Amino acid sequence: MMTRSHVAAALLAASPLLGAAPAIAQSAQDKLAELDKRITRLEDLNAIERLQRSYGYFVDKSQWVPLSELFTEDATLEIGGKGLFLGKKRVLEYMQTAFGKDGTKPGSLANHMQFQPIPDVSADGKTGWIRSRAFVMSNGGWGLPLYENQYRKEEGVWKISRLTGPFTMYTNWDGWGKWAMNNTWPDKFDPPPDLPPSFVYLTYPAYYIIPFHYPNPVTGKSFPIEKADIGAHAAPPGTKVQQDWSTIGRLVDGSQPIGEPPRE
Repeated sequence: MMTRSHVAAALLAASPLLGAAPAIAQSAQDKLAELDKRITRLEDLNAIERLQRSYGYFVDKSQWVPLSELFTEDATLEIGGKGLFLGKKRVLEYMQTAFGKDGTKPGSLANHMQFQPIPDVSADGKTGWIRSRAFVMSNGGWGLPLYENQYRKEEGVWKISRLTGPFTMYTNWDGWGKWAMNNTWPDKFDPPPDLPPSFVYLTYPAYYIIPFHYPNPVTGKSFPIEKADIGAHAAPPGTKVQQDWSTIGRLVDGSQPIGEPPRE
């Protein structure tokens, strides 16, 4: 398989022959520049995906210091409905305070598996995004967050600049079919966030459609989200089920008819 350097070397070796035809030479240079741009984009997409997968593996075994090093200094983190934590240092404080000191612990299970990544990179190659799903298997039960994250390239290295992970579903070991719980309360555990949640939503059996960072790949059109009903979709708009869930979604305590938050 030819690498980028092989392609460049082949084209440069042919450059004397191209000297007799300036138009052809320019065309070859343009093609080489375009090829280099495409290769860089593919490398960036791969790097962003690897970065997000690395985040999941660090969560698995409570590797909080290495995890915090994945973030930019001014990064924001928002998991569930906890609220926003501002800055790399606060990301580390959140992890170590909420989930304990670094390192694996006897009897602890916290697999944070990553699936369905859709990465994108800006035209200037400085900003990236990803939409991906995680499946969490832990001592507390099962969880299903869906990430819409942003990344920044600093001195040639991609880092997480915004991590946003609303939960789709959270349940105990009995499973979501029997028992589901709201995992969006802002005061579940310490430390307190720097800012309130950026949005309020409900988990299963209601659902929240997280806005897509990318348009429809075929039509090029953005996917419209009904802002008025966001966080309380359970059936088509206008149906009684949807109206009932919309009312529930606007309750002050965000309660749901099944499941309860931990009493402690």
